[in-house]
Amino acid sequence: MLPDDPDWRIAARHAIENVPLGPRTEHKGRVEEISDGVAMISGLRDVRLDEVLRFQGGQIGFARVLDPDLIGCVLLDAATEIEAGDAVFGTGEIIQVPVGDALLGRIVDPLGRPLDDKDELSTTERMPIERPAPSIIERDLVTEPVQTGMLVVDTLFALGRGQRELIVGDHSTGKTTLAIDAMIAQHASDMICIYVAVGQKTSSVRRAIDALQSEGAFERCIVLVAGSASAPGLQWIAPYAGMTMAEYFRDQGKHALVVIDDLSKHAATHREIALLTRQSPGREAYPGDVFYIHARLLERAAKLSKDLGGGSLTALPIAETDAGNLSAFIPTNLISITDGQIVLDSALFHQGQKPAVDVGLSVSRVGGKTQAPILREAAGSLRLDYAQFLELEVFTRFGGMPEGRVRQQLTRGARIREALKQSQHSPFRLVDEVALLIAVQSGLLDPLPVSAVTAFRERLPAILDSDAAESVRVISETGNLDEAARAMLIAAMTGLASSLSAIKNDTSHDIVSHNPERTGEKA
Repeated sequence: MLPDDPDWRIAARHAIENVPLGPRTEHKGRVEEISDGVAMISGLRDVRLDEVLRFQGGQIGFARVLDPDLIGCVLLDAATEIEAGDAVFGTGEIIQVPVGDALLGRIVDPLGRPLDDKDELSTTERMPIERPAPSIIERDLVTEPVQTGMLVVDTLFALGRGQRELIVGDHSTGKTTLAIDAMIAQHASDMICIYVAVGQKTSSVRRAIDALQSEGAFERCIVLVAGSASAPGLQWIAPYAGMTMAEYFRDQGKHALVVIDDLSKHAATHREIALLTRQSPGREAYPGDVFYIHARLLERAAKLSKDLGGGSLTALPIAETDAGNLSAFIPTNLISITDGQIVLDSALFHQGQKPAVDVGLSVSRVGGKTQAPILREAAGSLRLDYAQFLELEVFTRFGGMPEGRVRQQLTRGARIREALKQSQHSPFRLVDEVALLIAVQSGLLDPLPVSAVTAFRERLPAILDSDAAESVRVISETGNLDEAARAMLIAAMTGLASSLSAIKNDTSHDIVSHNPERTGEKA
């Protein structure tokens, strides 16, 4: 017996009126075989490439290979409940991800599903993961700097908004740390940061998230996770989903920074999917389109013209090498796609030179055009001086102690190397970098032993805030350094250097301390 309630009758009548009546077409196929996250499907003749397919149990995937008789479908969910013979339905849609401000401060998977035990995303706006890169006419010159807070990067390999800079090196050489520190340094800028973890261990992702939450502005970050335990399909779409989320802000005239960690694992996932869907392997067993999947991804990073709002999307992809082999297939591809590379060297890392940037192999093809003018002026000939020091150090490794100008160059170079070291998750402000460069270039650190340079570098920010507060304010607000502010900085640093000059050390050891052959240390 139905309840005698007028409200109930009104609601029931309204529900019936909204039921769509009439014939409905369905594109239906069935699973022929399934293994390792890939299903081969028959019966779906009208499916398009990358179309979303829905299985009878609710799982979804996307069509990756279109053969005359079979569709190769890459799953985006666990395949444990899918069996041969199950029904599969075409949706006519392509993969889309949620975008918008609701994603800020959240940890999500590549489909936008929350992974941080918070509420569902409140945004309803969605965008496809595959979008065309801006055309040449839609782009503008890359001239605005991205301050990473890393002295060695900002000074020698300056990055610009809209640039693509590859971070490449062996396993455990600080690639992720360098990228995370660049994100942390944006806590005082207007850049929105997106960290995309592809195939990473849960513990590594957790450390990155903890660093962003404790040191950075996490409320302006998005963390997109497709870990090593995720379905291969999720790992494959993760970089594209991260780019789409960043493009939403770029198209609004804002600035975004995307870190993809890392594309070597993404390429391995692409190879796995390609081999499972019976595509022909090529060089190093990678299919022939592996260059294209990364080229079309990274081309989406750009600085838009003023007519389109002037927004920018900066990409910092990460790639891993084996025994420093930059000529391997994937690193070679990425180097040719990007606007430069920051190469991390395992030997420097184990010697304690962190960040372990190889200044000889690293390059930024935009470089000084994006460097802050005050930083470019303070750096002067630093890169040339440091390169000459590294060459001289090799030549003097087995000889006697040099004298005169060569000894002075070695002394200055040892202090430059020490100044370029930096603790993790401690990015410098622009004023700290300028002051440290002035101290190095003016010879203020030359009388100090190398061990005192570390203390000088670590104490410098606090000394500047207390003894040169006006200079800090001027540089922070205007980005310029006048003579009065420069004199105040030098006075503050001179006092700090005097307080550290009592540290005793052997100057000859300073010069050859990084030469294992001379000191008997292990390389």
